[in-house]
Amino acid sequence: MEEKLYKSLGRSGATNIAIGVIILVCGLVCGIISIVNGGKLLKKRSNIMF
Repeated sequence: MEEKLYKSLGRSGATNIAIGVIILVCGLVCGIISIVNGGKLLKKRSNIMF
């Protein structure tokens, strides 16, 4: 009984770590894309007319 619980908790922990890494990578990618797009907008700022 205890062995089943131990294995189940091990899988649960590994899954949570994997999901955390995936979320971390997605956050970094979104941040980098936002910085690049912001830089492009600042570069083309002089072309915008109001």
